[in-house]
Amino acid sequence: MNVLNGLLDNIAHLPIQKRAMTNHGVLNEAYCYDKPSSFSRGMRIDLNGLTILLISGTASIDEHGKSVHIGDFRAQMQRTLENITGLLSSEGCTWHDIVRTSCYLRDIDRDYDIFNEVRTAFFQEQGLDPLPASTGIQAKLCRPELLVEIEAIAMFRTEDRSASTKG
Repeated sequence: MNVLNGLLDNIAHLPIQKRAMTNHGVLNEAYCYDKPSSFSRGMRIDLNGLTILLISGTASIDEHGKSVHIGDFRAQMQRTLENITGLLSSEGCTWHDIVRTSCYLRDIDRDYDIFNEVRTAFFQEQGLDPLPASTGIQAKLCRPELLVEIEAIAMFRTEDRSASTKG
């Protein structure tokens, strides 16, 4: 038993493997903002076969760092979902791996119905069941022209991925 306890103690104190996520094909890096930002687009954390993706607040930003679809909530929402899809894809996963979203709307009273309509249609297209846990929040966003921003958490087992790609 002492050997097992010693092994578990050693494993518990191993450093956590983590690295920043990105996908330049869909959106720029955070450091391309006018005012340098102190965050990554996302963080990948690997824990003994379990991978957690923490995706930073993502909005309607293009691959050049420009806000797109100014004034069009529906189009901004769609671009935001595409950007998150691109970040997920860069790590070999999909919306099926999302367990939680936090959704920030500039004007929740005005835009929630459209937000929910677009999100529901997108989740149905993805065939999500169960749906991710989620919270909707009214917030002042980092750029005045942005109407929606979403952050997400995804989790998956890396052993499952490697086994399914070998067969």
